[in-house]
Amino acid sequence: MLKRTAIALSLFTVIGAAHSADQDEMRKLLTERMPGMQIGAITKAPYAGLYEVVANGLNVFYTDENANVAIIGRMIDLNTKKDLVEERKQQLLYVDFSSLPIDKAIVKVKGDGSRKLAVFSDPDCPFCQELEQELAKVSNVTIYTFLYPLAELHPDAERKAKLVWCAEDRAKAWDELMLQGKEPTAKEGACDAPLKEISAVAQKARINGTPGLIFSDGKLVPGMIKSIQIERNLAASQPKAAAVQSKN
Repeated sequence: MLKRTAIALSLFTVIGAAHSADQDEMRKLLTERMPGMQIGAITKAPYAGLYEVVANGLNVFYTDENANVAIIGRMIDLNTKKDLVEERKQQLLYVDFSSLPIDKAIVKVKGDGSRKLAVFSDPDCPFCQELEQELAKVSNVTIYTFLYPLAELHPDAERKAKLVWCAEDRAKAWDELMLQGKEPTAKEGACDAPLKEISAVAQKARINGTPGLIFSDGKLVPGMIKSIQIERNLAASQPKAAAVQSKN
């Protein structure tokens, strides 16, 4: 029984025999019983003998030690009134901004460049192209664009990403490609583009699709958002980012 915790959830029972609480075995069982779900970290929760499971990089649910049930939904701590699931998801949506390899990014300074934003983007992603239109409305920001072509979705994206990286003016080449549909004139293979390194960074940051935005306070926002939302996140990130810098 959950002590001092209320659960408003949907439950579904997965048929199977009892097994030990070994996490590798739990992962195997959950993978078999929840096909299509990518099972990540499994950790012992501090309540009710449950185990927290991270699925598909950013989703959180709970299971028993035998992986016979999945508890999906909200979990409210009645003392703090916090939604424990949402709180954990926000923790997963955090990336240490200072750890990003900005030497592998296309850098564009707008206005005074005082605010910072990193964007993982695919040249052939239509949502990334929409995002660029929204970013065009934002000023006083330094944008670090990481080329993250997803070949399984856009077979020609890697070629275009390499052309942009090898262009004499990368920021200009990126803008022309994304806003005007104009490909760079650089020759393919003219330089080495750090696409594999960027892909590794993206996977570590749980960015599985594009676009993916990371603000200076470490907040990760997956997907396309409007300029007004970008402005709100930039404003919110400023005091937090300054506090982090002051401690270092």
